[in-house]
Amino acid sequence: MLHIIIGVLVYFNEGLAKLYFLSVVGYYLIRIINASKKDKSIEVLCACAYIMGAEVFLRMNYGTFFYEASKYLVILFSVMGLFYKGFRLHAIPYVFYLLLLIPGIYVSMYALNVSVNLRKAVAFNLSGPVCLGVSALFCFGVSITKLQLQRLINSVLYPLVAMLFYVIFYNPDVSQVVHGTGSNSITSGGFGPNQVATVLGLGAFFMAVRFFVFTNTRFLRYVDLFFVLLFSFRAVVTFSRGGVLTAVIMLACFLFFQFKFMNKSKRSHMLVSLILFSCIILGTWVYSSIQTNGLIERRYANEDARGIEKGDITTGRVYLFQQEIKEFFDNPFLGVGVGRIKDIRFQETGIQAASHNEMSRIIAEHGLLGILAFSILLLTPLVFRTRDRSNLLFFSFYFFWFLTINHSSMRIAAPAFIYALSLLHIKHDQPSLHREQIK
Repeated sequence: MLHIIIGVLVYFNEGLAKLYFLSVVGYYLIRIINASKKDKSIEVLCACAYIMGAEVFLRMNYGTFFYEASKYLVILFSVMGLFYKGFRLHAIPYVFYLLLLIPGIYVSMYALNVSVNLRKAVAFNLSGPVCLGVSALFCFGVSITKLQLQRLINSVLYPLVAMLFYVIFYNPDVSQVVHGTGSNSITSGGFGPNQVATVLGLGAFFMAVRFFVFTNTRFLRYVDLFFVLLFSFRAVVTFSRGGVLTAVIMLACFLFFQFKFMNKSKRSHMLVSLILFSCIILGTWVYSSIQTNGLIERRYANEDARGIEKGDITTGRVYLFQQEIKEFFDNPFLGVGVGRIKDIRFQETGIQAASHNEMSRIIAEHGLLGILAFSILLLTPLVFRTRDRSNLLFFSFYFFWFLTINHSSMRIAAPAFIYALSLLHIKHDQPSLHREQIK
């Protein structure tokens, strides 16, 4: 309820967003500093999770004092966590990953067009990768209980609920503003549909996890389902497909492993919940279709408003991807330099657009070092998984990172921090044994 009120108040008074931001930062700094040594890690995790969840909402309302503030805060909190607990030797690949990013900065210093602000170009393009590396260093092997995992998930959800209601108040009637099949900024709260759909899809996923795993009372389960419906509906009507499809894949991974490791008695209960959940999702899609006069179905069928199939389902991103791979072959060793790829594209083609693909960007801008850096990110969690299978959400988190960086790059902190969460160790409660004292 508090965060619903926050979302509504910020809608009516945008200036409150900065007060909200400062309050959140102060609150979590105090909690981290005052926490006992054994609770430091979970406090840092919750602080990072909350900031990550609030990032797009704050950007919508100019709530931060500079654009990348949320990523820098996640880095700051993670560094505080490292200061208190150190990092495991097994996490050393992420140290090498961060070091591999440095040569690209020097290439930029000598090659970047003088018309481009070097500091901003480097900071904008490296804030996401550095956020990922530092978060992964902190999270690697951190142990939390199932109850603490629930608290962590709630920390992500609270600011997303505030954003959800802000978007609803910004555009209460979807049918009045949908006239085509392109991404819609009005249904996205006046902000970028790609980023909004990504975090709303994440909200729907975490609400689903609450519904299936953590919520025990019937009333709260219905509340969770209601929020699944709201998050899903508002994510779908942004007409940005990447965030929605990513959430669907995350959910499929979670349900598969949840069902796989259940005993037979729990599986029957799970099936009942799954049927109810499926009805909610189906109802959400039907309602979305009605509200958009069937245009949402054409969007996912890659058709325009007249029902004519579009030529490129990626909306031009394949060409940008190919162009970045070409730059890699032209500059294979150190790449073109951090932040240079967009400038080069504009000079050569006149196209001033980003591919939003982190995989091709890191290869083009860092060359062979970029391939090595990306290989570390790709393989290290999988190696970790062979030793530690405690994290039921591992593949959901891992695929969220991989899919998101391929349609939205690392413009927000979510793929970086969610990736780091895949490296957590979850301690599952063991049934306690009653031992009677021998007399």
